[in-house]
Amino acid sequence: MVDGKKHNSTEHKSESRRDFLKIGLGGFSSLSLPGLYQLQAAAAEAQQKLPKKSKERTAVILVWLRGGASHLETYDPKPDAVSDYRGPYSPIATKTEGLFLSELLPRHATISDKFTILRSITHTGGGHPAGSLQVLGGDPDRIDKRTPKLPDFMSVANYLRRDSENILPNYVGVNAITNYDSFQIAGPTYLGAGAGPFQIKGDPSKPGFKVPNIGLSDIKQTQRLAKRISLRQQFDQFRRDLDLDGAMEAMDQFESQATNLLTSKQAAEAFDITREPQQIRERYGMHQWGQQCLMARRLVEAGVEIITTELSGPLCGRVSNWDDHAVNHHVFNAIKYRAPFFDQAVTALIEDVYERGLDKRVLVIVAGEFGRTPRISYSQSTGGGIGSGSKGTTQPGRDHWPNANSMLFAGGNIQTGQIIGATDAKGEGPIERAVGPHDFLATIYSHLGIDFSNTFLPDFSGRPTPIVTHGQAIPELSARA
Repeated sequence: MVDGKKHNSTEHKSESRRDFLKIGLGGFSSLSLPGLYQLQAAAAEAQQKLPKKSKERTAVILVWLRGGASHLETYDPKPDAVSDYRGPYSPIATKTEGLFLSELLPRHATISDKFTILRSITHTGGGHPAGSLQVLGGDPDRIDKRTPKLPDFMSVANYLRRDSENILPNYVGVNAITNYDSFQIAGPTYLGAGAGPFQIKGDPSKPGFKVPNIGLSDIKQTQRLAKRISLRQQFDQFRRDLDLDGAMEAMDQFESQATNLLTSKQAAEAFDITREPQQIRERYGMHQWGQQCLMARRLVEAGVEIITTELSGPLCGRVSNWDDHAVNHHVFNAIKYRAPFFDQAVTALIEDVYERGLDKRVLVIVAGEFGRTPRISYSQSTGGGIGSGSKGTTQPGRDHWPNANSMLFAGGNIQTGQIIGATDAKGEGPIERAVGPHDFLATIYSHLGIDFSNTFLPDFSGRPTPIVTHGQAIPELSARA
């Protein structure tokens, strides 16, 4: 257990360091790079619970479908359901015996031996915020909250696993999971901002796309940065004798990491997808989702251990997410539009992970906050656009459905080509191997070498809080011996 008093003392030191760092890099402080490393160092005691560092540290890539994809039109089709439930798309056979997927995912079908489908994830969060907070952080509340009260698993893993020797951030969000409208659906909460992601925004498929503030290539910028650091060091020299708690020494460490990221050729290359052969880029798809997934693979190969990439935006259709209510989208037109981009990007990522020998240590997960209602609803569109009829058009939709959902798992040295769990004939709920959010979280922590049963982190009041309650790692998703 991490001791609450020690954590509070460390927090006090961290506050002092934050004040120093505001003076430190001056004009570069808006990057929050020192902060990215700063609070992570407070996890030193918790890190002792982790396995000894090895050359093959495990990692996770989470592909997040914001809004909630229909399990019925993706990974759990129900062709024999009555017309009130059945969509227009037929199931197709895959390489996995007994596994049928939607015809919209032909590339998935050809590589099903490289992934496992979980069809029985269920919870009680019916709204986007509540559903996201349950899946990503294990918050049991059914109600939607403006901000999370528990840290998401990505921040927890980052807090516990930060490697100070790595130039790259340990947690990167490529189109990060942050908000749903005005609701924050993920965040580090009481772990502090330093446990959150280094965020990459924008469309990496656009010509001229560049991650800002990584690997400064302009010699004048580098010289200005060096001059600022030199001046700051001179200014701070006289205070070092007063540094009774080591704050200045720690500040130098964080500032050094931030400076390395700004000036590192290694960092610049890791984030630069234009270094990939054009053939590889086209394999992923020269669109936003494809290039996001490609960047995720580049980063994990470079040593980043927690990566999220949210598949949202224009490729989803009119409302830029997977929330296929009839007022938003014609559910079947919308998913038909986005499916080729999704199918291409996800399968290219999975294949690449295996072909590059990353499959033993890198676990790829495709998930959203919930599934969609098996019974088709009808309503009038609130506006025309991709995947939606003109305003006032009556069209079909599927609404929120936390009772049943599907997830995909690949890599992670797991046994693939499996089907875990099952839902009933309509897809309304699990009839076999029901799995909850804490089982999902325990599975991820287990892959990352985190002792989820015995790890407690102090909340805002200093009370030790478990990272998993009433959950067990899913046996079928455990690494093979």
